[in-house]
Amino acid sequence: MSEAIDNAIPEAGKSDEVKLLAIDANELAGYVIQTGRPWWRRRLCVAALRGRVPETRVVGLLNRIRDPEETSEIRIALLDVLGDRSELLPWLQAQGESDALGLYEATLKARGVLGDLTAAPQLSTLANMLRGRQREIGEAALDLLVERHGAAAVEAAIGHERPEDRVFANRMRSRAGADLSAAFADPDVGVARGACDLVISSGIPDDEMLLDHVVTGPTTDSRLWAAYALHRRGRDIRELWHAIDSPRVELPELPADVRAAIVRHYPGETRTDPRWLVEQACVDAPPPPDEEAQLARAVAALDAAALAPRAPRPIGEVNQQGEGTYHVIELGDGSAVSVSNLGAFAGGEDDNPRARAALEGAGFRWIDDELGKLVIPGLPVYYFRYRDALDLWTLLFYWQD
Repeated sequence: MSEAIDNAIPEAGKSDEVKLLAIDANELAGYVIQTGRPWWRRRLCVAALRGRVPETRVVGLLNRIRDPEETSEIRIALLDVLGDRSELLPWLQAQGESDALGLYEATLKARGVLGDLTAAPQLSTLANMLRGRQREIGEAALDLLVERHGAAAVEAAIGHERPEDRVFANRMRSRAGADLSAAFADPDVGVARGACDLVISSGIPDDEMLLDHVVTGPTTDSRLWAAYALHRRGRDIRELWHAIDSPRVELPELPADVRAAIVRHYPGETRTDPRWLVEQACVDAPPPPDEEAQLARAVAALDAAALAPRAPRPIGEVNQQGEGTYHVIELGDGSAVSVSNLGAFAGGEDDNPRARAALEGAGFRWIDDELGKLVIPGLPVYYFRYRDALDLWTLLFYWQD
């Protein structure tokens, strides 16, 4: 029968689901248990076992889950199919974080499926992760615990001390129709942002109460979150912003044109300071530049300075992968300059004085080392798996694999 399985899964990434489902479940389970078989075939066999795992094969399959030498993809797939087996719970509870990508999340998900209330604190942490898949697993498993034990019991098991725990409590309160505007003053920006998102989607409190909060809120941040919620509901909030003295993240060393370009381009991650979000809503940023015209102007200026510029290339092409926000122009002397797509901003690692003079003469702002190292606080941006505040150079000349 292994021949039938091989025919149904001829190569990695390709399978015939109809053929797989037609194969006897006992044969599929036996194939999965054979560790010498290709893991990518075994994983698809696991998926084909959903809802029809032979009872006589359960012990062998659970042993595959418990075996630390087993391929993590197989363990995760089996947990998705057999995670509701109560005999697995002691092993699940003994597991900590794993180096295998996705395995820890799969064990926590199974504990949620089994109604294990002791997993609630870990699931609360998972539900507050920035990676979408982790957050989805955590929230779904917490919802299963709520269905089994009730929101109050889960909240009691989690507590309120950590920011992620307050996020969960606010999610439950929003479901119950509560007004979360008091959470706008939470000292953790992620908790306040989460509460704001829930207020926006739920419609509670209404706009009139949010308007009142903009004026009477206990902190500047809480007032800004109320204003941002109104903006997201479609209201023009510029007058409200000016009425509370237009609070911004003060960066006197950041040129106004550069600031405007960054505010226009970067929408802000979950933990963005509300000052940036409200500024985005209230300040009319200049439109993005015409990239083709801007690059032509840069090339003409460099050519006039006898620097022998080559044709501009997007950074994704230069690095042969990924994409970014700038083009590279190589010069005849072996150096190169970078031209940002966000505006008339240029720079170079060698700080070439001739190139700088030529481009500044053509209306470009040269981003030197001192300005480029300026970190923009409160505006986290995704960059190689992390979401942190970045320096100005990285924001203007951004590349992501």
